[in-house]
Amino acid sequence: MSEPLISVLLAFAALLCLIAIRVPIGLSLITVSFVGIAHETSLRAAIGSISRLPYELSTNWSFSAVPMFLLMGFVASETGLTKGLFNASRALLARLPGALACASVLASALFAAASGSSVATAASMSRIAIPEMLSRKYDPGLACGTIAASGTLGSLIPPSILMILYGVYADVSIGGLFLAGVLPGILSVVIYMTMIIVRCGLNPALGGAAADDEIQPFTRKLLFDIAPLPLLILIVMGSISLGIATPTEAGALGALGAVAIALASGKFRFAAFMRALKQSALSFTAIFIIVIGGALLTRYSAVVGLNRMLEDLFQHSAAGPLVLILAVSVLYIVLGMFIDSIGLLLLTAPLILPLAGSLDIDLIWFGIILIKLLEIGLITPPIGLNIFVIQSALDGQVRLPTIFRGVTWFIAMDILTLAILITVPAITLWLPSRFF
Repeated sequence: MSEPLISVLLAFAALLCLIAIRVPIGLSLITVSFVGIAHETSLRAAIGSISRLPYELSTNWSFSAVPMFLLMGFVASETGLTKGLFNASRALLARLPGALACASVLASALFAAASGSSVATAASMSRIAIPEMLSRKYDPGLACGTIAASGTLGSLIPPSILMILYGVYADVSIGGLFLAGVLPGILSVVIYMTMIIVRCGLNPALGGAAADDEIQPFTRKLLFDIAPLPLLILIVMGSISLGIATPTEAGALGALGAVAIALASGKFRFAAFMRALKQSALSFTAIFIIVIGGALLTRYSAVVGLNRMLEDLFQHSAAGPLVLILAVSVLYIVLGMFIDSIGLLLLTAPLILPLAGSLDIDLIWFGIILIKLLEIGLITPPIGLNIFVIQSALDGQVRLPTIFRGVTWFIAMDILTLAILITVPAITLWLPSRFF
């Protein structure tokens, strides 16, 4: 085994040990990379790297889109623009088998698109939708699995924080990534809902038994409840696709739009706005520390020559793109059980992006595949993070084995979606090719 590979394996083992004892992933990345660079070169070089990187990253114009989209999501959440999503979706889809579960998928997708956080979506929607489904005698596994899986959609449906971070690291168009995620996101929602409708149609006991007089009409008030988030997404995506704004400017437009909609609807409160500013600052600080750690890890892998060694290994073994995707799939699904999606992306990007480039893989298409894999890792037993978020939000009312049983169907649907996206790259690349 070559010396670079041994060095990196030891570094990764140390990194996983630090994460296992609950050292924050950003600090773990920085510590291991700093020690590795100092060992391979000198302490002076390691200090030089860690002193320059924060400035270099903070002056990256594309990266400045992250706090704008965080602010948009927190303003929408804190001012109550997301509260009517479930009721409006429920009325819109009322006559479908498994209507409440289908409504939960649609509401979670919209909420996740605004918040950009899978964990926040799962925690919020589990308190709103799951008790409602359980009160209507829905199967507990279906109810919890629906929210666990649907919460992950925020990574794939733009605007997405993961897409911005991937775009910065892969040096590809963030606007192109946003457009590339639209059809795969819609495909995921449709496949989830189709599975729910078919299962509840074949076995009505899974989806409870709501009487016709309990079905609410889709009123104008409900339309106003559901309209703000699609409007915000339209502002963001429309300004990017028409070339009116860069992703950073579109994020600022989205944040301004969220404030304007809250003011127009009478939901704006200064205290809520200040909470949104505080949460945005705290979230961005946490992300920025992880990004610094990821950038330092990239530098360490370059110092030991790992990227060049892996490229040579793939080229001499005649391994094609499919082999890389299969290897990455296993890696992401396993590590996704333990590591936050942002941390996992920045942990592995230094290794896999050079390989993808050397195999002439389209990096926009590859990015959507990676993000879908990150979603799957969040709900994969035995330690899918979203599963435990839901059980905690429900105060243990539903047992873990029941949630794992329910989410298995959604994992199968995710694998089906992933297979379609790998087999038909045009689904991902059609929109970017039309506008970029």
